[in-house]
Amino acid sequence: MTFDAGRSTTEPEARMGVAEQRARMLAGRWYDDLTPELVAAREAAVHRTDAYNASFGRPAAEREALLAELLGRVGEGVHFEPVFRCEFGSGIEIGNGFYANFDCVMVDGGGITIGDDVLFGPRVGIYTTNHALDPAQRAAGACLAERVVVEDGVWIGGGATLNPGVRIGRGSVIGSGSVVTRSIPPGCLAAGVPARVLRPITADDRIDEGWREA
Repeated sequence: MTFDAGRSTTEPEARMGVAEQRARMLAGRWYDDLTPELVAAREAAVHRTDAYNASFGRPAAEREALLAELLGRVGEGVHFEPVFRCEFGSGIEIGNGFYANFDCVMVDGGGITIGDDVLFGPRVGIYTTNHALDPAQRAAGACLAERVVVEDGVWIGGGATLNPGVRIGRGSVIGSGSVVTRSIPPGCLAAGVPARVLRPITADDRIDEGWREA
């Protein structure tokens, strides 16, 4: 694909359907973010997230059905507080028992995989896409995407950002306000800008079993 200042010059690629363009994204190839098909797909995601956000307080089954229409795969017991936004929705796969607090944003061009029993604080953002550094190519829509993976049992603190290509290992915790630019291994507490591993999470972090009786 070649780019000029403003638009792609490759007409056959501009006529690719959304599925073909999504395959290009997931393969880690440069793509034109400004094709009419992708613009329309993002607009459709806005309308679907509007419908989901407006359903807050309605029966869980009804809300989960709306998520099933929006996301690529969704397990049981998945809940987003309002307001949830995503780029396409079809690139997001979520397991069971997921909870996201207010104002979650997922830019899912490169794909987002979330495991079971994952917790997001308020204003967590996952961004799978990078724009070109060259200003003319950036204006023409040149983008490159990489999958983000959040494994089972992870807690992402409020205001944290996950950048393209990172993996958060099973059971790890990301401190609030962190910017994750590199993958975090399992069972760790990580925080900072950029985020770094502070220490492992151990049995000493378990609280007294009587906490439920407090």
